[in-house]
Amino acid sequence: MAGLLTPAAAADALAEVLRAGLDPENCPQRTALAVPGGELLLMPAASGAYAGVKIAGVAPGNPARGLPRITGSYLLLDGPTLRPLALLDGAALTTLRTPAVSALALRHLAPAGRPLRLVLFGSGPQAYGHLEAALSVRELAEAVVVARDPAGGERLAAHARGLGLPTRTGTSKAVADADLVICCTTAREPLFDGRLVGPGATVVAVGSHEPTARETDTALVRRAAVYVESRAAALREAGDLLVPEAEGAIGPGHITGTLADLVAGRMPAGGAQSCPQLFKSVGMAWEDLAVAVALCEAAGV
Repeated sequence: MAGLLTPAAAADALAEVLRAGLDPENCPQRTALAVPGGELLLMPAASGAYAGVKIAGVAPGNPARGLPRITGSYLLLDGPTLRPLALLDGAALTTLRTPAVSALALRHLAPAGRPLRLVLFGSGPQAYGHLEAALSVRELAEAVVVARDPAGGERLAAHARGLGLPTRTGTSKAVADADLVICCTTAREPLFDGRLVGPGATVVAVGSHEPTARETDTALVRRAAVYVESRAAALREAGDLLVPEAEGAIGPGHITGTLADLVAGRMPAGGAQSCPQLFKSVGMAWEDLAVAVALCEAAGV
């Protein structure tokens, strides 16, 4: 898959699907099954021309074994006949799809017109993908990598410097000076103090789809304009929102808008608001299908 499709091109594919009328609120739910090694996820989706399903494994113990945390496969089918068309690497698809979703949100939410200061939490494959995604949609002045693994954080920082972006490793307090904060970690508790985030900043959180896990804290969620892929999916799976709701800090109506609202121009442009902009992604099957189709078309399948 490497090189066939950039996060920006994959974001274009996602936007095209939304403009064509797909409603994420009506898409099938993710099925999750606890297994001894971690979790198995089943994510089916269908459009008129295509159908597909991702079977993904989430194995928390794999990194210690030198193996990827996310495993799996994606089966792309012809829509009318359900004839198999292609079998894709599910982990690689996720590594491309998630930054593409974030890139699409950032096109609408991130401040424009000036170079931005990025704080990037994480040092795994999603962190690399999100660095590329951020560079594809906004000019960046500098970046700070905050990683639990110091060596991994420095490798990512060196990679970013190799792309021409001044980058260093740092601590979570760097969010106080950030225009853009991207969280792509396996954290189950907040990564930073949300009170430090400036009113004009944009925060993207993609690391969890579990209702009890979160990367952002209640302080940030309470003061932010919140955008999601789907209200229904977020209210099932987004711990970043469900934990504050359980605390009584926010209600279900706290969600400002969705990705479809942004693409359709139903929401104001980012950067003009006097509060932080938070995009919380849980990952959805329609996104996998849209990117898988775009990949296969790029490969001439």
